[in-house]
Amino acid sequence: MLAGPLVSRDEDTYSWEATYREGLGRHAAWSFSWLNEGHIPNHHRDGQLIQLWGRLPLRENRLELSAGAGPYRYFDTVAAEAGGNYSDTHGWGLVLSLRAAYYFDNRWIAQMQLNHVQAYHGPDTTAIVVGLGYQLEAPSGPGPRERAEVRSSNVTGDELTLMLGRSILNSFDSETASAQGLEYRHGLDRYLDISASYLHEGGRTQSRRDGLAVQLWLTRAFFDDRLALSAGIGPYVAISQNDELAANRTGDGRVSGLVSVSASYRFDARWLLRLTWNRVATRYDRDADLLMAGVGMRF
Repeated sequence: MLAGPLVSRDEDTYSWEATYREGLGRHAAWSFSWLNEGHIPNHHRDGQLIQLWGRLPLRENRLELSAGAGPYRYFDTVAAEAGGNYSDTHGWGLVLSLRAAYYFDNRWIAQMQLNHVQAYHGPDTTAIVVGLGYQLEAPSGPGPRERAEVRSSNVTGDELTLMLGRSILNSFDSETASAQGLEYRHGLDRYLDISASYLHEGGRTQSRRDGLAVQLWLTRAFFDDRLALSAGIGPYVAISQNDELAANRTGDGRVSGLVSVSASYRFDARWLLRLTWNRVATRYDRDADLLMAGVGMRF
């Protein structure tokens, strides 16, 4: 987790980033991040990025300097050009990063990072963020683990989880409502899951939506498979909705995208606790975050 100041077009705000990073050898790594670029005037932008890193270990591997680059898929709440007070736009960018990290003996990592976002059809930003990390797999010696441990069995078997939470509309007012979901998840391969979910978003008129989602997930497990982390993507089909849409908004609203990150803690062979952050990507200015938690059963 990293956070710090951000500047864009002489405007100051903040930035934060949550990153999963994995070694590809002594001098290379890759990472998946959820990046938030704060509140630039008329822009509330965040999204997911994947980066490849070249890294240089120093001082008996305890200090690591690295440079990374990769594509950025962003979601931006902007001022509407005609009618309404906002619009949800989507686009692509490139993130260039420099990172310095110090690795302690107890797996903790102190780090500082410079991020420059080159966005297409949007403002460029530069941020300096600092924070802490933790090595989920124990390294063989001082410094970062060079490669992740390779497993021979699936991370996931079969799971059924009932979830409750909040739906947050991606507008300048960030209207909230309750959300519920039921998810069935099945392991297809060692690191690949598939899920089918029913989602219900709130009870207010402007944020009511019910639908079915199917997602593929990349999943990794740690601490004797008690902790599982995953990132998923797939279609979200609305089966009912009650929206008051402005006349200028377009799209039938039936099929949207669903991008998610999730963490589960498995108490034993039967029960688990799951936390999930879903981002609904629409074509009619109804993007939303679904922050959900629930209890699941493994079988």
